[in-house]
Amino acid sequence: MRRKLIPYNPQLKELARRLRNDSTLGEVLLWRELNNKQMYGYDFHRQKPLLNYIVDFYCYELDLVIEVDGQYHNHEEKYQADVLRDKELESHNLTILRFTEQEVRKDMANVLRTIEHHIAEYTNGLFD
Repeated sequence: MRRKLIPYNPQLKELARRLRNDSTLGEVLLWRELNNKQMYGYDFHRQKPLLNYIVDFYCYELDLVIEVDGQYHNHEEKYQADVLRDKELESHNLTILRFTEQEVRKDMANVLRTIEHHIAEYTNGLFD
């Protein structure tokens, strides 16, 4: 499969590196499930620069972005920024799955089921 290139701001690379080293517990827990192609052999990257953003997790093979939202995403200003960000990412044919930090910490089974469901839809049920 040929990798679709999505442009990114190169100035975000250093910040992305720092964010990888300063992940939330939810991000660490989800990364343990996605790392090393554990999710049906798909390659996920964490804290990946795309456009003018850094997404928590990205799989180019699935056109999938996964975000783990902390409490600060509950504020109206941050919510509006997330809506704009999602629209820009979706304009590049990406799907965004959002989970709260609490969902990832307390209900990993359902988080993984949601990701698996997206993979099944994306691959036309190949993994059902």
